[in-house]
Amino acid sequence: MSRTTARSTTHLTRRLAQLYAGLTLYGASSALLVRAELGLEPWGVLHQGLAELTGISIGVVSIIVGAIVLLLWIPMRQRPGLGTVSNVFVVGLAMDGTLALVGEVDGLGARIPVMVLGIALNGVATGLYIAARFGPGPRDGLMTGLNRVTGRSIRLVRTAIEVAVVVTGFLLGGSLGAGTVLYALAIGPLAQLFLRVFQLPAPTTTTTGSADPALPTSTTAATPTPPAGPAPVATPPSGQAILPQ
Repeated sequence: MSRTTARSTTHLTRRLAQLYAGLTLYGASSALLVRAELGLEPWGVLHQGLAELTGISIGVVSIIVGAIVLLLWIPMRQRPGLGTVSNVFVVGLAMDGTLALVGEVDGLGARIPVMVLGIALNGVATGLYIAARFGPGPRDGLMTGLNRVTGRSIRLVRTAIEVAVVVTGFLLGGSLGAGTVLYALAIGPLAQLFLRVFQLPAPTTTTTGSADPALPTSTTAATPTPPAGPAPVATPPSGQAILPQ
């Protein structure tokens, strides 16, 4: 029992570390796109436009928008998780913190690598925090909620939201450019890749105290003769969905 508890605690600790590392990196990568000045991700365009309009920092705007979007979950009866609430605050704080540390980038020769780095790190961050399985971000939850309420496809709902966000942000003064297009093309494949890289195995349990935790679960080594009784319950397949339903 103690070994099982220790494994469960380790698994939870890793998930939490992965969640907050991913959210922090997401905010930092968004800040790099701001410094590159070659176009932001769709929601970043809106955040920057609102920041220009209000004079509030873009990170704080991100927090405010995330909180408002989270309130929209209520009529759709969406349930936020720890990752959902953390997303609202951590991304914005990390974004403002990175902008304070990273100064203006001069010259196209420097901006392009910063843009590419920002997009790549955003893909890494997405894989990290989603694979931690603590719930979707506020904006992703809005998409899935509208999909359920309206019956429209995920593709249509996501496209409609992001077009509305980009157009609104651009009209308010947000940065729209090559980085926006490259982000739209690259983030899907990058997120899929890093979801696989950072996928966490399901926590394992043991029914006896004699199992050696150093042995992999897939070992085919000979085992002691099991006691008489019903056949053991089959373990869930390793390819099970990484996201909660």
